[in-house]
Amino acid sequence: MARAPKDEFGTPFGQAGSAAARSLGTPFGQAGSAQAAQNADIEESDRRLRARMSLSPSVTGATNVPAAPEGASGAGADTGAAGGGDTDFTSVGNRAFFKGVPFSGMRNGIQFINGYRQDLYDENGKERGKKTGTDATQDLLLAQQQRAQEEAARRDRQSAYDILYNEFNKYGLGSLVEDVKYLIQSNVSPSQFALELQNTKAYQQRFSANQNRIKAGLRALTPAEYVGLEDQYQNIMRNYGLPASYYTKDATGKQSGFDKFLEGDVSASELEDRIATAQQRVLNSNPEVLKALKQFYPDINNADILAYTLDPQNALTNIKRKVTAAEIGGAALAQGLQAQGGTAESLAGLGITKAQAQQGYQEVAGILPRGSQLADIYGEQPYTQQTAEAEVFNMQGSAEAAMRRRKLKELEQASFGGSSGVAQGALGRERGLGQGQF
Repeated sequence: MARAPKDEFGTPFGQAGSAAARSLGTPFGQAGSAQAAQNADIEESDRRLRARMSLSPSVTGATNVPAAPEGASGAGADTGAAGGGDTDFTSVGNRAFFKGVPFSGMRNGIQFINGYRQDLYDENGKERGKKTGTDATQDLLLAQQQRAQEEAARRDRQSAYDILYNEFNKYGLGSLVEDVKYLIQSNVSPSQFALELQNTKAYQQRFSANQNRIKAGLRALTPAEYVGLEDQYQNIMRNYGLPASYYTKDATGKQSGFDKFLEGDVSASELEDRIATAQQRVLNSNPEVLKALKQFYPDINNADILAYTLDPQNALTNIKRKVTAAEIGGAALAQGLQAQGGTAESLAGLGITKAQAQQGYQEVAGILPRGSQLADIYGEQPYTQQTAEAEVFNMQGSAEAAMRRRKLKELEQASFGGSSGVAQGALGRERGLGQGQF
């Protein structure tokens, strides 16, 4: 704001004009009187101007004019606009000056720095809450950079999803990955996709065997390992001619019949060994073995014989033992003897093989008829197949069975000890059984 004329030229000019008019005579005196009146008007205008300074948005007065610096005195320290003071405070635009210098300090509770009110402007005169063109440009660049980063992150998530989808789709499991497609628009790391996928219901149902594997102290299989084992199981079953119902897939490719194999950590080679045991030792063996198997385990039929050996709840050795029991029973049937499931399983538990069973039952068949006949003749306890089996196969009671046979033999020898040689020869021929004599 420009100074009033009084401030511009100083009071002495008006006083000098009035004195000159009085000293130069009436014409000048009249002129001097007019000048004096003009000066009076200027002073009144100046007074009114100073009174308005307190209301100006640019210059602070009684409430806005900045306070005089600490320690100031005289006119510059005068804070009352009504008193005509504050002549040392001026303003230019939005900036306040004290004695011509940008004012810094407190005035009526308002902080000024470099002449600018800090509640409205910063120390450089920038209006608070408003941005300059440079600020707007910087904000625009920052916003563009942020959008670019967000788009790059979105592309990374899209790429992670695509990789995951393509990997699962190789195994026909692409539909599982669709459950985490929403993550593309989420603020998550691409590395989280696989973890989030494993938490979905569809994933857990598809790879349900993993939960029981973990409970059993086994590690969870990766999807590739899981599907790879399923494929191996399927190929083995198909190669051995098992019905397709044993490896039928659902919409997600899951083969529920394989869950127990996976939970039990059954390898492909172990599964094949089980099937081969059933096929080579049962289905392709002599009919007596198959007959014994059905006799011992009547709940199975021809269609289930292979599947019977695939029960993962039983150890492979137990399954082989049952097949061996059928082979032992078959050996008994082949000699015209009875096949007893309990005896056959006991013999299998003792480690008797198919070959040993065939040899042993030949011996049982050789001694059983004569032993049974002699027991009837001499009124001894019946000599049964079980008695002969106990002695031949060294089963429980084998010593007693052997003693009973010796006793019958001694009774026979005592009864015919005095007979003629012809009679002894006839009896000898009768006693000639199998591989030896009773």
